Amino acid sequence: MNNKNMESFEEIMKQNERRVHYHIHRLNLSDPHKEYFQEGLCAMWNAYENYDPDKGTMATYFNYTIRNRLVDLARKQGRENSNQLKAFKEIKKHAVDGNKVMRAEGSSNIVSVTENMDYSEQKLWEIIKQELTDNQWKWVYYYIIGRMKIKEIAKQEATTEEAVKSWGKQARKKLRNKDLLKRLGLFG
Repeated sequence: MNNKNMESFEEIMKQNERRVHYHIHRLNLSDPHKEYFQEGLCAMWNAYENYDPDKGTMATYFNYTIRNRLVDLARKQGRENSNQLKAFKEIKKHAVDGNKVMRAEGSSNIVSVTENMDYSEQKLWEIIKQELTDNQWKWVYYYIIGRMKIKEIAKQEATTEEAVKSWGKQARKKLRNKDLLKRLGLFG
């Protein structure tokens, strides 16, 4: 950028800010947290810094750089969502078989179950936990993750089996929520 006739980046950004929005819209990207917009601005900055006037117009170079950076970010996030979905499905596969929960013989040791979870699995469960009441989370934690029986949970929590079943019914209802499923990457 030795050319003294070049405009400052602030001026370039003001003139081309809509270009970033255009590519976000064109690629049909949802950007509630302005991640893609920030990535587009970074791409514009890199394009501004690396621009060589002998190779073409600045606008074309901006379009190329911004679009490709946004596509890269979308692919990266898609891979992350896919990995989280696989982890969630794996958990679900091991925890539930149809309507019956698979339990190891005499297994009520939850610590051993959660120790084997990787970070993405723990992150999914943390998101789920935020959506549930304490009792609903107890049902998920003990019944699904810990593979405990309803009777064991009721005894441990000093309540009735009917209360534990009610926790489970309400938890399942919340877990079917489409907004939650979208956040977990389980629903398109």
